[in-house]
Amino acid sequence: MLDPNSTVLVIDDDPEVRASVGRLLRSVGVTAQLFGSIADFLRSDPPDGPTCLVLDVRLPGQSGLDLQRELAEANREIPIIFVTGHGDIPMSVQAMKRGAIEFLTKPYRDQDLLDAIQLGLSRDRARRENEKDLVDLRARFGSLSPREREIMIEVARGRLSKQIAYDIGIAEATVKVHRSRAMQKMKAGSLPELGRMAEKLKLVPDKPQRS
Repeated sequence: MLDPNSTVLVIDDDPEVRASVGRLLRSVGVTAQLFGSIADFLRSDPPDGPTCLVLDVRLPGQSGLDLQRELAEANREIPIIFVTGHGDIPMSVQAMKRGAIEFLTKPYRDQDLLDAIQLGLSRDRARRENEKDLVDLRARFGSLSPREREIMIEVARGRLSKQIAYDIGIAEATVKVHRSRAMQKMKAGSLPELGRMAEKLKLVPDKPQRS
């Protein structure tokens, strides 16, 4: 079952293909927005919920591959399913290397398209949830005092309370108080969880790979 709160964007210059895909999506309860050109798509407002794009490769003016590249350069993450009646292997390899979900050659099975759409919507849903979690984490981190932030970062680096106390010149008991407050504000149930939060926020440099 596809999520009824999702939207599938379809760009194809063939009105019969657009209508056919629109009917297929409506039959499974999914909202479809249909566009005859890339220009029409770019003038539209992006949907709020999980989204994916069913994109013809060959279009008047810009190609689907051109749009894929432009969206990536603009950091606009939309899972893309390419469909084409004139596909070739180099074209499909290029599309997949850039992160396309699927590359379907017309005529394709409806179920193959629906399977690819379901995968695309699932990925976009997971991305949106991850972004929301990150926004929440940033807000919690923003609520910390400067000292609490400092100690959270040191804890995430693996430093012990007595080491942190020595480094910044305060009592170990004071470090523990600040650490406890930081954990409460961050809603971290353990020190490892606090460390994972710091990693998500990129507060701690990545460890160098051992050769």
